[in-house]
Amino acid sequence: MSHHLDSPLARQDPRLDVCDLYVFRGERGTVLAADHSHSFAGPEAPKGFHPEGRYEFKIDGDGDAVEDVTFRFTFGERDDEGGQTFRLHRVTSGDEKLIAEGRLGETTELDGGGRVWTGQAGDSFWIEPDVLHAVGQAFQHGTTVDLTGWNPDKAGNLFAGHTVYSIVLELPDDELLAIAGPDGRIGVWAQTSLATDSGGWRPINRCGLPMIHPLFTQYDEDLGDRLNTNDPADDIRVHGDLIRSKVAGVVRAYGTAADPEAYAQTVMERMLPNMLPYRVGTKAAFTFAGWNGRTLTDNAPDVMFSFAANTPVTLGIGRESVTPKPRGEFPYVPTVEHD
Repeated sequence: MSHHLDSPLARQDPRLDVCDLYVFRGERGTVLAADHSHSFAGPEAPKGFHPEGRYEFKIDGDGDAVEDVTFRFTFGERDDEGGQTFRLHRVTSGDEKLIAEGRLGETTELDGGGRVWTGQAGDSFWIEPDVLHAVGQAFQHGTTVDLTGWNPDKAGNLFAGHTVYSIVLELPDDELLAIAGPDGRIGVWAQTSLATDSGGWRPINRCGLPMIHPLFTQYDEDLGDRLNTNDPADDIRVHGDLIRSKVAGVVRAYGTAADPEAYAQTVMERMLPNMLPYRVGTKAAFTFAGWNGRTLTDNAPDVMFSFAANTPVTLGIGRESVTPKPRGEFPYVPTVEHD
């Protein structure tokens, strides 16, 4: 799973889980898309968006892993027909401005040419459960990925036909280039928080690069929670040693690097701080050749599993296993009627 129900806190209320984050070139500009509230949580799980939660896209433009602008969504109570309203604020240091209000399932236009859509959609992500769990065991115990008895010809997508609740925000490139560096590069992460009784906000889930949690936290629930509580700028200090150790263990077991610790250091420094890099205005692709945003059809599991293990790891399935399919026009996610 890219980020699906990845920690005890997220499983307590799947509405606050960040399943996946995508950043790519759209019809008008740069698209930020995040999925929440996965149907895999079961029919009794609460649906839609939490009315006491914050859903945020955070963007770093100068490379310090600290957000320079935040796009913050909040939602109203779910009505008897499953509908919800939303409000969108643009937040910078010392300034918070309401820029949109709307409802689930409707496109809302923004001043300057941006637009927003929120609602239920098919899950564009795919995963093979046997490979997923084998990878998790390997990085937990420092072994090779044991796929004894697994037949790739019978591989299946665990999430085929499942749904999520998506937030899709398309912004004019100029708005992001104004905070980006000279090369147009930004770092993006999605974060959810829940209001506390004391009037503050408790971070619940954070997602930047795909597959971080499936690699390192499937069998380490404490780490699953801890990865969500700090800011990206503190990732290396707080989590760097543990991530390096987990990667070195697998690479050592495979014997694919003369110096497993050095390779693990390289992996850790590329994965942390945990942000999704993107060069504004370019074609996104999350591939073996490089990480530049992430489209709805990129094969993130094969890329990240193989990179971390320093050996080829494949699911045996690809975008053909996704139902329904993403679309080429806004809102890009495969929309469905809400529950």
